[in-house]
Amino acid sequence: MEGVKMAPRRPDGVGAFPKAVEPPAPKRPDPDSLYAALDLGTNSCRMLIAQPKGSQFHVVDSFSKSVGLGQGLGGSGRLSRSSMARTIQALRICKRKLAKHDVGHMRLVATEACRRATNSRDFMRIVERETGLSLEIIKPEEEAMLAVISCAPLVSTRTEQLLVVDIGGGSTELVWIDLSAVPPLERPRSIMRLRTGFKGDLGPFPTARVVDWISVPLGVATLREAYDDVDDDSARFALMSWYFEEQLGGFSPFHRENNREGFQIIGTSGTVTTVAATHLGLKRYDRNKVDGLRMTSDQIDRVIRGYLAAGPEGRRADPRIGRDRQALIMSGAAILQALLRIWPTDRLSVADRGLREGLLYAQMSSDGVLEDGPF
Repeated sequence: MEGVKMAPRRPDGVGAFPKAVEPPAPKRPDPDSLYAALDLGTNSCRMLIAQPKGSQFHVVDSFSKSVGLGQGLGGSGRLSRSSMARTIQALRICKRKLAKHDVGHMRLVATEACRRATNSRDFMRIVERETGLSLEIIKPEEEAMLAVISCAPLVSTRTEQLLVVDIGGGSTELVWIDLSAVPPLERPRSIMRLRTGFKGDLGPFPTARVVDWISVPLGVATLREAYDDVDDDSARFALMSWYFEEQLGGFSPFHRENNREGFQIIGTSGTVTTVAATHLGLKRYDRNKVDGLRMTSDQIDRVIRGYLAAGPEGRRADPRIGRDRQALIMSGAAILQALLRIWPTDRLSVADRGLREGLLYAQMSSDGVLEDGPF
C-alpha cells in the first residue's frame, strides 16, 4: 500500500497483517489565507491579491503598471538597463503590498520578454537581490493553459467550438478547444479540468479536447516595434494585420469553417477590453460592464474603423484608450482584425481576466480551498 506504513508480520504467522499505521493527514490550507499572482509581461507588470470565496475568489488588492520591459528587445535581444530599472521599481511596490497583506501563497511569473532575452537570468537574480521576490519564467504552453482556465466562467453552454485568444505585449496565445462531446451544462466546468495540462489525465469526466494551440511571438509591443518605421497610420495597420495572419499558417484550425451558432471566441487582453469600452461608449472604464460582454465581428470592425479615422492624435485624446495604451491599441486591433478575418463570429466574449486569474484559480484549486460549485 503506497503511502501506508505496515507493521512487520510475525514469523509464526500469528497476528499477521495488523492494523495499518496511517501517516498524519496533510495540513489543509486555511481557507482565509490570501493568495497572490504576479504577471510580468513584455509591456506591463500586474498583480492580484485575493481570498478564496465559494467557487471563485474575492480580490483584496491589485497593482498594474506599464513598465515596457521588452522595449528595444527585438533589435538587441537583451533587456535594457532602463527597462529593468522601471520594472524593479514596480516590483518593489508589489513586494510592499505582499508584505502589507501577509500573503501566504503566491506565484510570481514572467513571460515572453524574459523568455526571449539573453540576459533574463541575470535580470531574475537582480530582481531577487533588489526586491526579495523570486520570479519564474513560464513556458508558452503553461501561459496559454492558465489564460484558458481564467476564462472558463465565460464559456457558453451552447458553445461546441471555442477559441481562446490572449493578446499580450510580446506574444499572442491561441487555444482551440472542441466541446462538442461535453454535455452543454458541463462545458464551462470542463474547461477548469484542463488545469492538469493540455495533455493531462482528465479522468472519467466529460472531456474538453484541445485541438491545437499556438504561441505567436508577436504581441502589441513587438508587432508595433516591427513596423515602427512605417509613417502612414493606415498602411502600418494593414501591414501589421496581414503579417500577423501569415504567422498562423501552422495552426491546424487555420482553414477551418465553423457554424457561427456553435462557435465562440473569448478574447483576453487590454486590446479587447479597450475595444469593448469604446463600443459601449463608456466615459470611464467599468470592468463590471466590460467583463463578459459579447460582441459581433461587425461591432468590433466599426470600433477599429473609428480608431483609424481618429488618427494618432484622436486616439491619444480618447479617455477610453488611455495614455498607457494609445501607442499600442492599433497593433492590438490589427491582431484582432486578423483573427476575425479568418474566423468571423457573432459571439466574441470580452474577458477582463487572464494569466493572473488563471494562476489564482490553479493555486486555490490545487490547495482544495475552492468549493465545487457552479461559476
